[in-house]
Amino acid sequence: MLYFLCHKRMATFTSMNSEQPIGFFDSGVGGTSIWTEVHALLPNEHTVYLADSENAPYGNKTEEVIKALAIKNTERLIAMGCKAIVVACNTATTNAIAHLRSNYDLPIIGIEPAIKPAALKTITNSIGILATKGTLASALFHETSEAFTQHITVTEVIGEGLVPLVEDGKADSAETRALLKKYVAPMIAAKIDYLVLGCTHYAYLIPLLEKLLPSHIKIIDSGAAVAMHTRVMLGDAGLLRKGTGQPILKFYTNTNTNTLEQLLASCSSKISTVALGF
Repeated sequence: MLYFLCHKRMATFTSMNSEQPIGFFDSGVGGTSIWTEVHALLPNEHTVYLADSENAPYGNKTEEVIKALAIKNTERLIAMGCKAIVVACNTATTNAIAHLRSNYDLPIIGIEPAIKPAALKTITNSIGILATKGTLASALFHETSEAFTQHITVTEVIGEGLVPLVEDGKADSAETRALLKKYVAPMIAAKIDYLVLGCTHYAYLIPLLEKLLPSHIKIIDSGAAVAMHTRVMLGDAGLLRKGTGQPILKFYTNTNTNTLEQLLASCSSKISTVALGF
């Protein structure tokens, strides 16, 4: 069992400067989908990404363990000099974001399933949510869902087994297709017109999902919204990077680097580091 205690805040807005990197962490490689959106919007920013693949998936762990892992990753990023942290993981956000924000004095940006836009836009009054067990069971998820879905039908499905497949570089495999076909079947039967993805790993399954879903069903993830919120948070804190030199883009994993390298291969920017190291 993992236990971490936070006795004091480890950084302050006034002690940071705009040249410091933005930190990201996820239960593996899925959060690179969020990193991609942030980097596209803020291409000048230095970044550090931690892929905690050794502990993936977070979604089947207890709230206590998820919180401990989130603390571990946050403190590692702070030690690496990050000026802000993007919790690029739905499960970590819904289970630990309140604790992180109350214990660390720097901008912390979380990610939640995009329930609100789906609920506001649905025509059939029926939406689907594909997420991990840890996200769907969290208090924050239930609060958000209850606030926006009182008068619509919500079909929630746990994407059991999907995260390990993405971690293994099998996002486009027959096994993944079979699981997705099973998971979307009850949503199609419920006549959803919006599918909300509640795990950053699932962004890499969108090409398969688009083949399996009727064309009128729209898929929503949170990447673009997180990027915009990150820009606003850094701007309000006076921490947007003003330098024009090449950004330093570092990625670390605690397992092998193969899938991480594959997912970053299409990045047009020069990746500074992809390595084992935490």
